[in-house]
Amino acid sequence: MKYEVVELSEKKVAGIRRRTSNGDANMSSEIGMAWQKFFGEGIYASIPGKINDKTLGVYTNFENDVNGAYDVLICCEVEADAKLPEDVSVEIMPKGKYAKFVIRGDVKEAVQTFWIELWSMDLDRRYCCDFEEYQGGDDLKQAEIHVYISLN
Repeated sequence: MKYEVVELSEKKVAGIRRRTSNGDANMSSEIGMAWQKFFGEGIYASIPGKINDKTLGVYTNFENDVNGAYDVLICCEVEADAKLPEDVSVEIMPKGKYAKFVIRGDVKEAVQTFWIELWSMDLDRRYCCDFEEYQGGDDLKQAEIHVYISLN
């Protein structure tokens, strides 16, 4: 898979959080239910101070590597001083070096295929904060997603 190395600034995100692992048989369904809750229960709409209309799937607080537990946040980027509802989870994504991948296609299939391929790559991963940035639009079958993997 092709990618470019980019430097990103710190970002503040707000949304909902789940703890899971790649070895959890319910991982995919748990993440899917979190996405449904984020939009279906109006959480996305209730978050003030959004910087843009992009939605993020953030993976952070890694126990160790691809085999350990981690947090998943379904969220959006917000202004540093945004006054957020108490029931919203907040994370500061660190600045740093990231491998940026651009994938296109059906949201569920393209993202799932991406992660399977990524796990077999020899990247010098930092296991700090990886994320999917959904570029907007209503066509979930022809989506564009930017995936950022933190590097050492």
